[in-house]
Amino acid sequence: MAYYFEEPSRTFNEYLLVPGYSSSDCTPEAVSLKTPLVKFNKGEEPTISLSIPMVSAIMQAVSDDGMAVALAQQGGLSFIYGSQSVEDQAAMVGRVKDHKAGFVRSDSNLPPTATLRDVVALKEKRGHTTMPITEDGRSQGKLLGIVTGRDYRLSRMSLDEPVTNFMTPREKLIVASAETSLKEANDIIWDNKLNSLPIVDSEDNLLYMVFRKDYEQHKSNPDELLDSHKRYLVGAGINTRDYTERVPALIDAGSDVLCIDSSEGYSEWQSRTIDWIRAHYGNSVKVGAGNVVDRDGFRFLAEAGADFIKVGIGGGSICITREQKGIGRGQATALIEVAAARDEYFQETGVYIPVCSDGGIVYDHHMTLALAMGADFMMLGRYFARFDESPTNKVNVNGNYMKEYWGEGSARARNWQRYDLGGAKKGMTFEEGVDSYVPYAGALKDNVSLTLSKIKSTMCNCGALTISELQEKAKLTVVSSTSIVEGGAHDVVLKDKTPYVSNTIH
Repeated sequence: MAYYFEEPSRTFNEYLLVPGYSSSDCTPEAVSLKTPLVKFNKGEEPTISLSIPMVSAIMQAVSDDGMAVALAQQGGLSFIYGSQSVEDQAAMVGRVKDHKAGFVRSDSNLPPTATLRDVVALKEKRGHTTMPITEDGRSQGKLLGIVTGRDYRLSRMSLDEPVTNFMTPREKLIVASAETSLKEANDIIWDNKLNSLPIVDSEDNLLYMVFRKDYEQHKSNPDELLDSHKRYLVGAGINTRDYTERVPALIDAGSDVLCIDSSEGYSEWQSRTIDWIRAHYGNSVKVGAGNVVDRDGFRFLAEAGADFIKVGIGGGSICITREQKGIGRGQATALIEVAAARDEYFQETGVYIPVCSDGGIVYDHHMTLALAMGADFMMLGRYFARFDESPTNKVNVNGNYMKEYWGEGSARARNWQRYDLGGAKKGMTFEEGVDSYVPYAGALKDNVSLTLSKIKSTMCNCGALTISELQEKAKLTVVSSTSIVEGGAHDVVLKDKTPYVSNTIH
């Protein structure tokens, strides 16, 4: 007969943390949120760690190269969505790896045949005022000059004026060589009162631009997630159908870590995918797997060789898998069981496999609960979809600014590979996600900074300065429905009709 769990599966909203002793040394500034991304042996350090416990979901509406750069600057990591061609996904990964901290590949370039009309059109399209003029108009072409907003006046010039007549020519430009460090580039900028500095190779081909404002931004982001070459770290999603061609392309493009994107990970298809990666790349390629919701699922993927394991089925804000298929589990209950299985596996083998909580995050405090329950980091979709850096359109809906947001199982995304169960038939037969809007929230940096301040403050209330210490010391209590109501503003008339949680709901 069927197996029945004795306890109901619970969500994050059914738990609260009970405060613990907090010493005078326990301040938000002293809290470290560094956490492992991939598995490691006892007594060793993981090859990849995150500065903050956040990764962005493998979704069309969330994780492109723009999101990847912005999140890496804050210390997190994006997984570039896989529901696109192999070539396009690899190109996105490549664009992220083209970014060195403080060094930028120019995306606003023109050939010498261009006119002022082209300059104006490119400015409107890209929003940039500095435009390198290269021999072939490519970002890495031979540098011939630079046009800035100071080089022309629309009121006094014809739109047909050639750029060669008003650009600053190469011989008058101050440039630096490829070997120049960021500090040296900054010194050149300040010594010569420049706003930007072209970095060129020995043949005068443009490599990067260093901007005064970008250097200042770099210095203000001490948690940036960088590889050994000072490039931003980036991940990429893969599926269990075309991995034999997708994985090599992503590795060649520079992807630092991969993740199998699937609604359900307790599957032979995932073990086959991992086996193929191990056979061709050994342990040099890091790959996460999932999603699972219990001990059995974790053990299966751990023994298959996964570098991290995602937890969660049906808990996402745009996911309707539970409604459509009757499959899933409350996110809190699933995470607690899988985290216990991870600790058990670590005691048995000496191998620590990080657990990623994927779904079920509604408010900022749910993140702290997820960490306390055993998550090493969280994969977030709706949270990041609200920001400027997500790839979706900002639209006005009934007088409020919103961002478009859709699930990978929606008719819009049609990511059938994510829900594929094998067999000859390809494509989606029914939806497991919806097409929606989320409230626009502004810049990623500002919002992430606010969220992290809440997490750190709560950790201090629990007497913890690290995530592992929080997991050791945390005391959690199940709350009643009345307690949930009591936890918000109640029995008062709010001056602002907008709920106070509106800025933190995810």
